[in-house]
Amino acid sequence: MFCGVDEAGRGSVMGPLVVGAVYIENDDILKKIGVKDSKKLTPEVRKRMYCEIMSSASDYSIVKISATDIDEKRLSGLSLNDIELNMFHEATSKVPVTKVYADCFYVNEIRFSTKLSKLLENVVVRGRHKADDIYPVVSAASIIAKVERDHIIEEISKELGENIGSGYPSDPRTMNFIKKWINDNGVLPPHTRNSWQPVRNMLSISANTKITDW
Repeated sequence: MFCGVDEAGRGSVMGPLVVGAVYIENDDILKKIGVKDSKKLTPEVRKRMYCEIMSSASDYSIVKISATDIDEKRLSGLSLNDIELNMFHEATSKVPVTKVYADCFYVNEIRFSTKLSKLLENVVVRGRHKADDIYPVVSAASIIAKVERDHIIEEISKELGENIGSGYPSDPRTMNFIKKWINDNGVLPPHTRNSWQPVRNMLSISANTKITDW
């Protein structure tokens, strides 16, 4: 048994960070499904593959952390890399495996692989940049993480009564929503990562503008 692990939402300013792991004995079925990096698939194809992966994999694991909990952990001294590494550890610990394939978020692939391997009590870890383009089992993990996160973002949009976009700082809809919320309420909207510099800058600019208006 081996598994692949990947995340969705690492760089977002709104919404959770989601880590998915897929456990498999043989990745032939994943190749037949046609899995690839989730970012290269349409939402409709991702959802279809998500169902096929869930029904074909030996097992799977999904680990989520909210924006609020990310802020709290960062205030306690943990870096985003620390948080995500712990989530990778949790997601890949559900079922005993002989090898883990992981999308590496460290600059140094060897350092990342060594650290995760030690957490897993020396299970072989192969961490690679763009692993979701290289290993089908990591592609499958990226798909379940992305679909799970997209569902949560949809629920947040319903809760806040407006489409918040993808939750990423590169998304004008997301950033315009945050800006409007700050202008209307004087605070950041719920589900926003307050520790993220882009939104802290927006809040600071808003406060300075209000002082100037006086």
